[in-house]
Amino acid sequence: MRKFHFLPAALLLGMIACNNAGEKAANTDTTAAAKDTAMQMAKDSPQTAAIPALPAVPAGAKVYFKNLKNGQTVASPVKVEMGVDGMKVDTAGPVVANSGHFHILVDVGDSIASGQMIVKDSTHLHYGKGQTSAELKLAPGKHTLSLEFADGLHRSYGSQMASTVSVTVKK
Repeated sequence: MRKFHFLPAALLLGMIACNNAGEKAANTDTTAAAKDTAMQMAKDSPQTAAIPALPAVPAGAKVYFKNLKNGQTVASPVKVEMGVDGMKVDTAGPVVANSGHFHILVDVGDSIASGQMIVKDSTHLHYGKGQTSAELKLAPGKHTLSLEFADGLHRSYGSQMASTVSVTVKK
């Protein structure tokens, strides 16, 4: 019989805790909380051990801009044609040896370190559907474009699979 006296008390405490949590949640940044939770889940997940190693880059493999030269003056939108030798262009997803997809970094430096995930934002452009060309809307002035090749999980192959050019967008 004593167990049944505990149940109403536990329910009452639960309702009070949920009610107070609602007030507290209204004052917190839910985006930051969700990001923290996702990062913790990824750390705690047993699947992280199953992530394959970054594949080796074949000897002689390289990426390059097919149509842009360093110091070139261009008009916006800038047509970018991307090329790779020694590896196959593939979509993002599974990690497949000797393959990857392109990313363009706009005004953020030469390359991402090997094995580092390439973030996706307005200056780190992803072409995970296997695209080999793009149009970039750039403001007039000088810009640095870095072409990065990454594996299916968006991990950079590093400077060995990167190419950088400076272009000037005319007014």
